[in-house]
Amino acid sequence: MMKSFLITAAIFFGICLAYILMMLSVTENYFTYILDDAYIHLVVAKNFALHGVWGVTKYAFSSSSSSPVFTFILSILISVFENHALIPLVFNIIVCGLLIIVLTRYYSNFLHPAKHVVAACLFTLFISVLHVQVMSGMEHVLQVFVVAVNIYCFQHWIKGDFKMNLHAYWFYFTVLLLGLIRFESMFYFVSLAFVFLLVRNFKNAVLVLLFGFIPIVVFGYFNYHRSGYFFPNSVVVKGTLIDFSGNVLAQITDIIFKKLLLNITFYKIGLFPLLIGGALMYKDYKSKPDFRSVISGNFLFIAFGLTLIMHCLFGEIRSIFRYEAYLLVAFSMVLVPRLLSYFIKPWSAFKTGPIIGIFIIANALLLIYKCNYSHALILNGSANIYEQQIQSARFLNKYYNTSKVVANDIGAITYFTEIHLLDFVGLGSMELVDFKIRKKAFDDEVEEFLTDYTHDNSYQLAIAYEEWLDGHPPKNWKKVAALEVKSDNAVLGFKRLFIYSIDPETRNRLIENIKDFHWNKNVTVTMIK
Repeated sequence: MMKSFLITAAIFFGICLAYILMMLSVTENYFTYILDDAYIHLVVAKNFALHGVWGVTKYAFSSSSSSPVFTFILSILISVFENHALIPLVFNIIVCGLLIIVLTRYYSNFLHPAKHVVAACLFTLFISVLHVQVMSGMEHVLQVFVVAVNIYCFQHWIKGDFKMNLHAYWFYFTVLLLGLIRFESMFYFVSLAFVFLLVRNFKNAVLVLLFGFIPIVVFGYFNYHRSGYFFPNSVVVKGTLIDFSGNVLAQITDIIFKKLLLNITFYKIGLFPLLIGGALMYKDYKSKPDFRSVISGNFLFIAFGLTLIMHCLFGEIRSIFRYEAYLLVAFSMVLVPRLLSYFIKPWSAFKTGPIIGIFIIANALLLIYKCNYSHALILNGSANIYEQQIQSARFLNKYYNTSKVVANDIGAITYFTEIHLLDFVGLGSMELVDFKIRKKAFDDEVEEFLTDYTHDNSYQLAIAYEEWLDGHPPKNWKKVAALEVKSDNAVLGFKRLFIYSIDPETRNRLIENIKDFHWNKNVTVTMIK
């Protein structure tokens, strides 16, 4: 097992190191995460550790973290090791090492020799583009690790006919953590409980729901009393909502088509695992047509298949594959032990099971596509964030470090400054959440609110995408400069960002500051008269 671990770790971390060096080459040797969201976790953790405030600024509470457990862990690390922007990267690397240990131990139970174990581990890591998740600085590596432990313990637990033992306790401990690592884990809890009901294991169906939802309810209780909403702002603003005052059936149909059937990302992440699992279930049914035996033999596949469907319908999936990473790892861990013949004697296995073999080849092609896509994503994403968000943060830090600023990408600019923020997207400011829930786009009401609010509260400037204002920029905002990045856009809302003057008395000073600041050479600054 040690040999398999060392080979897998050497290959995976070698690739990660190579990417870190390439990222540094496009960011003036300053390590930059490929998503601005990473800095949201960092700033909330920093403010909680140093100021006791759970928020993107040290001045007020804001429920901006989509992963309370991950952010809390970062706050502990900041308290111990001081405030360093590299903490999420180092943490993700360590957790990836632990993940490789779990995967190696898990696959070693099914595969021999070491090269087959290494192949299974590397397939699992790269089909879920874990190297991208490491560079994102987000909670998804931790989520994948806890899910892997959950599956490892479950597989040992089910072999003992669900008798309470050490593996059962660890299984429930991971369930306890998962809901506050990512709220989409609720779909997994419901799916697990449903499959337990199918096999008439009512006790564990209830326990899964209790252990899964109690931490979420406790968090929601405190969050509601501080913000007026049960979930964090990002979940409230981005989640799928149904308006029960309208045509509910039409809304449900629209959701099914838009978020599932017509969503190309669903087919990229879930189609072939579902087809492989479905084919295996059909084989089981033909050999032993007993309902409970078929369900028990495919317990986790059914649970994660249902989780995938609910995740697509009610959560969010993106082309970066970060929200679905846990599902891709789960499907790999569940299906690979059922496909051992394709590892040991692939040619013979393909001849006897050509349909499943075709699905496996399709997954291999997807793996190649994802690795190619992630290569551009890592390099361009890091350059994008450095040239737009980091440069904006440095500009604000130099001239407006404690000023009142309006923005739409709030991670880096709040982490590297002490500004007073108004986030018109709603992730960092409660004042805008209600608008984002009620309205699909900005309108006259939102424009009027921003006009009055920024005037009455003496905001000086805004840094925003013009397109996100939906043709309703506040009347007191005057566009003074455009910042456009030269690198290919991989993660930005738009390549061009505008600086608006809000306070007429400081407008001329703002213009001079923009002209005097040393912008990165890949940022084109255009002054607007």
